[in-house]
Amino acid sequence: MTIKKIHTWKILYVLTLISSFLVHVVCQDDVDEDTSGQNFNINNSAATQLFSNLAFSQFSNISSVFKDINKQFGFCITDVDADWNEAFNFSKNTNFLANCAKTTKGEIMQRQCTAAEIKFYFNSFYQSGGEAKKASFLKPNKNCNLSSWVSGCEPGWACSVGKNKKVDLKNSKDMPVRVQTCLPCCEGFFCPRGITCMIPCPLGSYCPLSKLNKTTGICDPYRYQLPPGKPNHTCGGADIWADITSSSEVFCSAGSYCPSTIQKLPCTSGHFCRAGSTAQQKCFRLATCTPRSANQNITAYGLLLFAGLGFILVIIYNCSDQVLATREKRKEQSREKAVQSVRDTAQAREKWNFAKDIAKKHAIGLQTQLSRTFSKRKSQRQPDLTRGVSQAKPGTDAALPPMPFGTSQQSKKKEKGNLTKMLHEMEDNPEGHDGFNIEIGDKHTKKNPPRGKQLHTQSQMFRYAYGQIEKEKALQEQNKNLTFSGVISMANDIDIDIRKRLTIEVAFKDLTITLKGKNKHLMRCVTGKLSPGRVSAVMGPSGAGKTTFLSALTGKAPGCVMTGTVLINGKVEPIQAYKKIIGFVPQDDIVHGNLTVEENLWFSARCRLAADLPKPEKVLVVERVIESLGLQPVRDSLVGTVEKRGISGGQRKRVNVGLEMVMEPSLLILDEPTSGLDSSSSQLLLRALRREALEGVNICMVVHQPSYTLFRMFDDLILLAKGGLTVYHGSVKKVEEYFAGLGITVPERANPPDYFIDILEGIVKINTSAGLTTKQLPVRWMLHNGYPVPMDMLKTVEGMAASSGENSAHGGSAHGPGSEGQSFAGDLWQDVKCSVETKKDNLQHNILKSVDLSQRETPGVFKQYRYYLGRVGKQRLRESRTQAVDFLILLLAGICLGTLAKVSDETFGAVGYIYTVIGVSLLCKIAALRTFSLDKLHYWRERSSGMSSLAYFLAKDTIDHFNTVVKPLVYLSMFYFFNNPRSSVTDNYLVLLCLVYCVTGLAYVLAILFEPAPAQLWSVLLPVVLTLIATHDDNSKVVDLIADMCYTKWALEAFVVSNAKRYSGVWLITRCGSLLQNGYDLKNFGRCLVYLVLTGILGRAVAFICMVTFLKK
Repeated sequence: MTIKKIHTWKILYVLTLISSFLVHVVCQDDVDEDTSGQNFNINNSAATQLFSNLAFSQFSNISSVFKDINKQFGFCITDVDADWNEAFNFSKNTNFLANCAKTTKGEIMQRQCTAAEIKFYFNSFYQSGGEAKKASFLKPNKNCNLSSWVSGCEPGWACSVGKNKKVDLKNSKDMPVRVQTCLPCCEGFFCPRGITCMIPCPLGSYCPLSKLNKTTGICDPYRYQLPPGKPNHTCGGADIWADITSSSEVFCSAGSYCPSTIQKLPCTSGHFCRAGSTAQQKCFRLATCTPRSANQNITAYGLLLFAGLGFILVIIYNCSDQVLATREKRKEQSREKAVQSVRDTAQAREKWNFAKDIAKKHAIGLQTQLSRTFSKRKSQRQPDLTRGVSQAKPGTDAALPPMPFGTSQQSKKKEKGNLTKMLHEMEDNPEGHDGFNIEIGDKHTKKNPPRGKQLHTQSQMFRYAYGQIEKEKALQEQNKNLTFSGVISMANDIDIDIRKRLTIEVAFKDLTITLKGKNKHLMRCVTGKLSPGRVSAVMGPSGAGKTTFLSALTGKAPGCVMTGTVLINGKVEPIQAYKKIIGFVPQDDIVHGNLTVEENLWFSARCRLAADLPKPEKVLVVERVIESLGLQPVRDSLVGTVEKRGISGGQRKRVNVGLEMVMEPSLLILDEPTSGLDSSSSQLLLRALRREALEGVNICMVVHQPSYTLFRMFDDLILLAKGGLTVYHGSVKKVEEYFAGLGITVPERANPPDYFIDILEGIVKINTSAGLTTKQLPVRWMLHNGYPVPMDMLKTVEGMAASSGENSAHGGSAHGPGSEGQSFAGDLWQDVKCSVETKKDNLQHNILKSVDLSQRETPGVFKQYRYYLGRVGKQRLRESRTQAVDFLILLLAGICLGTLAKVSDETFGAVGYIYTVIGVSLLCKIAALRTFSLDKLHYWRERSSGMSSLAYFLAKDTIDHFNTVVKPLVYLSMFYFFNNPRSSVTDNYLVLLCLVYCVTGLAYVLAILFEPAPAQLWSVLLPVVLTLIATHDDNSKVVDLIADMCYTKWALEAFVVSNAKRYSGVWLITRCGSLLQNGYDLKNFGRCLVYLVLTGILGRAVAFICMVTFLKK
């Protein structure tokens, strides 16, 4: 016997007691009117109506009896009055009371069970565990025992206390003697075995008199048999009312409805009747309902919903893609018109300048000839004729003969045509950005064309940008060898708007980087300077610490101890304070493959350029980078991924560099930007970088095996040996001279950088008379510049302690004495300590923020959120096939679970909803993993450049809300309309909406913390394990506590509660028993939804913290 089953039958006890009180009021009023019953005319319809009115007029007088129900059974009875009316409101049809009064000759009250009898009966249920068969054998009592066993003790029979005796039905202590006039139980009542009273059946039940089945000997439709040895005993009425599994014969069968407890009618065509129905329900218009239908077939609505949803999605995806294509096409047309207009303007300006130069030459010749002619005439004139012009100097305009007033001006005006006017305007206004139509010969512009900050239309922006680019090209052609200062001065002379960037000079002295806990040098004693306006190349063999050197410059050396001095513009300041104007190009091409070249560059420019920079200026920056990198032919092409081919590898590499160039950095660091590029592409890239250097950008890059032409394009060279030791740091033009001084001469037809790297690698042996070795080259450089040399490295030059120098020069360990004999436990402790310190450094580097000294205010979180929202939206639209596959899989899951996992009445759909919770959680989690797991590298790069992590996260989550809203509809379109549970579509949709929101937040955590494969495994295991915990049957407090924290329990409870509250009347005991057994509460529907939403919010908060904290090492 379990405690849950005992509580279940307590509910039955209370509800039956309530019904007894109602009948008590009904019968008491009847008896008070005529105690003898002689004047009670049972055949009079008016008397029957009066009987019913008197019964329900006394209902309000006993309302105080029901106050304890909400306290003890509030989990399954939320509204006592509503549940009472649905179970025992017989006002619509009281014929069964009149029939019973007629059958018993007015002795209904004398046959009703008192509180003591009901208590005695249900105590037997407690002891039998609620099983109907065991409960049929009651303990002996005053009326039914071994010595006294009247006919009323048999199932379906009841007796009277006596015709003129009154009974106190509220008495719960004493059981009255009830052994007189034993008759079969009235229709509409049930009479248990072992007691001699009867209890009214609730609405939704069918309690007729039974009939003997001579074949089986059972009283149909019930399960009891006639007592042996009593030939005069007949079958009586119903004998039990409990849950549907124990007393299904009492429930009105599916396909029929029972207006009263004694009437059962079949469902007609066009209607359906569920089990326990009191009225038939009309089917929907498109549903099919045959006669005696237990449920309506509404699959057609599901198909229509899915078809409509699919049609809308197809329109959205196709139209959005078409909108993007049309937008790009119009943008391309606008750009082409702008380019053509700028070119026409430039050509016309060149023609005008050429014609003007020729005209000037002819004018000068004509002026010289006229001057000579008038000089001769002047000497021949008489003195009186030369009065007034004697003061005029020969060869000047004043010496010319006077012209008639107004004649020359009018003739000049007549001679000026439209083309001449246009060219004069172009000369007077060289900054005009609008072109002209050569055929028409007139400018289509305003007198004062708008400047960059006043441009609004896209066409104007492109014209402005390309006009500036054409001017810059012309300057570069005329002055190919200009320095940075020369470009600035020329720009000021011709009034070109070039924004001044904050210059960054990085100086480092004795820079040494050592691994924590291992004393292994990654770099040692590196001294030098990176100057603005110069392009520096970092070269060296593998293991020379080139990438480590770049990481140290950007302040990204976690897990290492960095000693020495790093000065920024002559001050000791953290390099992270300038991260907004520092560009770092990683070795891998981290570019969004589902965006075009222009979209990648434009997004980086909008997020990283100054917020107050006008949009036309940003367009100019992007167009300048596209032009300089040679990306015009592929600007509208998708970059592509491994699965989907896009632009070429060289073009992808240039886009990778362009992402940093568009933010106009002051310090640009590149890690092997020319790797994988051919010679022409490398030269194109380096030319673009040199143009950036002319604007004052400090550029430093790692290069592998550059060609001689490419090598000569660098300004400075940093040559590193293994172990991070400097071999040379200076001008590229002097590197061969320096090594020649050491006796190392580059052979003819050998590429100098390749030859130097081969020497440092040990492939080429140094052949000098001085006995110079490779490991002595760093010391020679330090001595050459007067830098302090460590003692162990100095011994290498002197030929002492060669092994020590070998280890030091090649990054070997510098352990103290006795370190070789360290135990395994000591080594393990050192490794653990080093790992902990490395993780600590990572956390500090990712969390702590430095002061911003970049003097650049980038867009805030809200603006970046808008930019991210547009980018992620485009990416999702281009991934429509993947989204369609997700919806298709969810649709198939809805069909399978809707067909196989039926929502049964016995468990209120608990089994079917368990599979729903598992299936929806699993599929939505796996789909949500793609939100962050595929873009980790892109996020790490954008985060390191100063972009907002919050804007990135919120934009991703906002776009995912579309799936959160649509996926429940897709699943319900099949599952609900195949099952048609009693709960409404709205309730099911709300639960699924909150469930999908919850599991999406949990999927974010898994996607950020784990790699894709483990994250998928966790996404599969979590829903299954948590559902098993939530539905456990063990009476363990620990497991119950864990189950209360599982989102699967809240989702399942919301599903079951939304379905259970639709069951009433005869289902009341089944509802209370099922909810009590599972620990659910009808009032927890809203609370469960809130818990699911809070879990989703908590999951998103944890995911965001993990995303910001646990970055790439």
